[in-house]
Amino acid sequence: MAASARLATPRTVTDIVRDELRPRLSAIDAGEYPESVLRSLGAAGAFSHHIGDNPDGLLGAVDAMAEAGEACLSTAFCTWCQDALVWYLARSEEAGPRRHLAALAAGEGLGGTGLSNPMKAFAGIEPLALQGQREGGGYRVHGRLPWVSNLAPGHRFAGIFALPDGRRGMGLFESGTETVALSANARFVALEGTGTYTVLVRDAFLADEDVISHDVATFVPRIRNGF
Repeated sequence: MAASARLATPRTVTDIVRDELRPRLSAIDAGEYPESVLRSLGAAGAFSHHIGDNPDGLLGAVDAMAEAGEACLSTAFCTWCQDALVWYLARSEEAGPRRHLAALAAGEGLGGTGLSNPMKAFAGIEPLALQGQREGGGYRVHGRLPWVSNLAPGHRFAGIFALPDGRRGMGLFESGTETVALSANARFVALEGTGTYTVLVRDAFLADEDVISHDVATFVPRIRNGF
């Protein structure tokens, strides 16, 4: 068979760390967000180990994070953020947000997890930062999340919001919009490249098709261990 007709050998996480990540280490430490590296890692399967019937499960995801982390902590942390978001969507019973699952697992879409505050709130450490109320075919949400990572305009993140009746909902938000604004108001030692922002949610409308769970009391136990 002619060389031009042969199928290219799929690239691995090892290839990407060697060829794309290591040459960018200084730039990432200085604040460059490793978007192209993350997209390549997704294409190599780094974010899809824990969806479907993959026998590697979470261990495969952890191995990919560890390999990236041997070269760059920032990229490994962003990998965890991406994995966490994929983990949530893979375990949601709502068809709407799951429409983004394939793209996020493949690195075609990127995003993070806004669950640092909710997990602390569930433990009684701090109040829930986002508040919402039912409106039409969705929820109107407002609040401020101090730190969400692996973000840029157009990326998505999961957020949990309190409702007046005591329930808590969880939705998939798009960042960098007029109502879900990003603010870079702090600097981090050697972690400037993590795409970490304060997120200002200003009466954003979250349509039902982007609701991961209408009541997280039963959903959070399904995702907590993986998180």
